[in-house]
Amino acid sequence: MKYIWLVIFAFLAFGSVTAVEPIEIGDDIQLFWDDALIERQTGDLAFVLQRPEPKEMILATGAPWEGNVSAYFTFLQDGDEYRAYYRGAHYDTENKAITHREVTCVAISQDGIHWEKPKLGIAEFEGSSANNIVWDGIGTHCFTPFVDLNPKRKPTEKYKALSRGRYVKGPYVTPERQKGVVGLYTFASADGLNWRQTSSKPVITKGAFDSQNLGFWDANRKKYVCYSRLFIDGVRSIQFCESSDFVNWSAPVKLKYVDSPNEHLYTNAILPYARAPHLYLGFPTRYLPNDGQRVEPTLMVSRDGLNFHRWLEPIVPESAPKDRGGNRSNYLAWGLVELPGRANHLSVYATEAYYAGPDSRLRRFEYRKDGFVSVNGGNRGEVLITKPIQLGRLADRLTLNYRTAEGGLVRVGLYRPDGNAILGFSLAECRALAGDQLSEAVMWKSVQGNVVGKTNADISQLRKSHPVLQLRIELKNADLFSIQFQPLLR
Repeated sequence: MKYIWLVIFAFLAFGSVTAVEPIEIGDDIQLFWDDALIERQTGDLAFVLQRPEPKEMILATGAPWEGNVSAYFTFLQDGDEYRAYYRGAHYDTENKAITHREVTCVAISQDGIHWEKPKLGIAEFEGSSANNIVWDGIGTHCFTPFVDLNPKRKPTEKYKALSRGRYVKGPYVTPERQKGVVGLYTFASADGLNWRQTSSKPVITKGAFDSQNLGFWDANRKKYVCYSRLFIDGVRSIQFCESSDFVNWSAPVKLKYVDSPNEHLYTNAILPYARAPHLYLGFPTRYLPNDGQRVEPTLMVSRDGLNFHRWLEPIVPESAPKDRGGNRSNYLAWGLVELPGRANHLSVYATEAYYAGPDSRLRRFEYRKDGFVSVNGGNRGEVLITKPIQLGRLADRLTLNYRTAEGGLVRVGLYRPDGNAILGFSLAECRALAGDQLSEAVMWKSVQGNVVGKTNADISQLRKSHPVLQLRIELKNADLFSIQFQPLLR
């Protein structure tokens, strides 16, 4: 659903043309969540933050080894199986004490909606190993696994994890468990269930790690990356470091933001966007210590993983179902997954009812694909012009992910960088699109000499005659989420 207008583009006339190097976009999906692809426009086009739609409650943490402060959830997919990893912990609000040691648990699902807690027999809790505990050593406070996509990784290390190496104090913590040194340790597993610690000392020590510190294989850098907690002038923030071997890490650097205030960001939930892996999404949870210690998930986006644009409005507000207004009761979990039967959507998960009762809960929320931010045109009909783009060798057709309101339309024209329309592909020759489509081909009237024929989506002939072009996109009562040049289905 659409929230509010956030950024209003400055008005620029169509008259002048700036000589710039064309952007090579190939067949990658191009998301409209910033102006990186836009050169100029007419009217009041705006970026609009989208909120995911609340769905069903999918998991409650009511087992004796779990509890009401179970937290730092990670959702991932491995083949046809979905997994949720999380901390099991409970806080006695009356006596103000943690009631049992923290453990790392797993839940498993075949559809991302119905979850089971397997009885694994791996770790003992109160005399029984019939539980879903996968790790019971150092690092259980914020154990955060990922599937290692490094093509050179060892089969025995298909899964990896990072976690803080210090136990939370309490009467149940033995002297041996107090020996952990502050910092991030590494862990590995062949199956994601049977884990071993792979570093005897912390591999990252600069920072403050009482958060969901996460890592993954970044195919853009061809390195492992870690996003972790630090404090800047007493404010919780996010830092980055990288490694070629998951052992030796670069010195952390703090993330930079575009026009965003210095706010407490408790978790970061950063990941590459699978549909466009050159882009990065983050779902940082803003912490409001002076407002009842509330938390609320937000969105930030980046093209390099270091410089982010943050939106200040929550994507999951307290008004979403339910019990989200209390102390730390509204985190977004790390993970973005596509579920069976929901091919046009992506699911995220958010916590609720933290501290409030005998357990805490997880709820599923759903985005349309690419539907994190849109560029919106009002009822006057606005036009944006892209920067010059270089067509890829598979650019046979142009598809749009868009949605129109009543009376709305989207049209696209193809133009040379000098501003002249390409014959047969101007805005006026485009068939207007209307409705709600994830990937609809743009059609133009075919022109043979002076004879106008049937509509045509094939632009393959332009790859040689006009390898560099600009798009003019008209939006009237419409939201545009993304575009993509694709090969024709043959």
